[in-house]
Amino acid sequence: MQQGINPWASSQTVDVGKLFSEFGIEPMENVVDRLPAVPSFMGRGIVVGHRDYGRIADAIRNRTPFNVMTGFMPSGHPHLGHLMVMKEVVWHVQQGGQGYVAVADREAHAVRGISWEKCREFGREYLACLYALGYEGKTYSQSENNPLKDLAFEAATKINFSDLQAIYGFSQETALAHAMSVATQVADILFPQADCGPAPTVVPVGIDQDPHIRLTRDVAYKLRMFLVEVRDGCISVRSKNAPEEAIDAVHRAFPGSTRYEGHVDIPGASFAPVEEAVRLIEIDHGGFGFVAPSSTYHTFMPGLQGGKMSSSVPESFISFWETEKDLKKKVMGALTGGRMTLDEQKRLGGEPEKCPVYLLNLFHMAKDDAELAEICRRCRAGELLCGTCKKETLARTQEFLRDFTERIDEAKDLVEG
Repeated sequence: MQQGINPWASSQTVDVGKLFSEFGIEPMENVVDRLPAVPSFMGRGIVVGHRDYGRIADAIRNRTPFNVMTGFMPSGHPHLGHLMVMKEVVWHVQQGGQGYVAVADREAHAVRGISWEKCREFGREYLACLYALGYEGKTYSQSENNPLKDLAFEAATKINFSDLQAIYGFSQETALAHAMSVATQVADILFPQADCGPAPTVVPVGIDQDPHIRLTRDVAYKLRMFLVEVRDGCISVRSKNAPEEAIDAVHRAFPGSTRYEGHVDIPGASFAPVEEAVRLIEIDHGGFGFVAPSSTYHTFMPGLQGGKMSSSVPESFISFWETEKDLKKKVMGALTGGRMTLDEQKRLGGEPEKCPVYLLNLFHMAKDDAELAEICRRCRAGELLCGTCKKETLARTQEFLRDFTERIDEAKDLVEG
């Protein structure tokens, strides 16, 4: 498995620099200046990379259609580790995107052995959290979405077991249902376009989920009937698996074009209008016309004891429904980026970038950038000691959870089923 990346692992180390260079993920700073306004999760360096996000930034700026899609595997109760993706989805909807959120119950059942009853219970909790943040859009469970299942079958025609072995490290011992869940996830990512027509679609994910994005972009390409490219000074529309009548339709759509065996050359044309017209011709002839999905990648919010915050490691995460006693125990007992002794802390200062408590503020608890900068400055200067920082962070977290759980309770009526 390349890079040792396992999208289903509870704990793993990902070399971000190597991942970016090996698989072509671009730094987020290369594209954020195309946004009308930069959200805090990008400005603070939490969302660090992207694939093809320029399409989304342009759609936001130009107010043209786009989708934002993500899914949550209901293998346990939602917690702070899931909040970043939720915030990204809600923000993109607020910028004009059509929202789609999947409850990945087939994946949870196949990979983690979660009962269908528990999948429904956990899934409702995830959706209530989303609605509490102000989400407006479509939601569904994989097991109940028949058009999704049909799309997953179609996607599976373009996936073979050598793909799954190369991307995920699947072996002869891998359950067939696990492989089927991968095809379903591909369908999840493509479903917004099958549902409401081709459009740029962004999928906010953690870095460890990139294998799903790579596979889906490959499948989206394989499901296209035509390849549109610039060749020898003209736009060439080349058949991949298009029926003859679709090739004829392309020829008719562009007077002055030349029809060859398997392709049509269009002199003097602009790329974008041709690409859009060809996409519509594909759809008219039974194709999908998919736009390759875009993605953003955020760094992991670390667990309170280091490592990844995971539902399967209770001491690593903060639940939205923590008791006051348990919350205090977790925050006050968390690892820090402090020095070995008080004297060293005052003399050398702390290392906030290594501190789960500081990063808790960076990700969610310090709402104001100036406040966050001051926490960081005081830590580095040795003015803010770990005990004091934990107490201040605990107070912020208590306030956040009180407010958020109230909103979750109010949002439960919005969850269907």
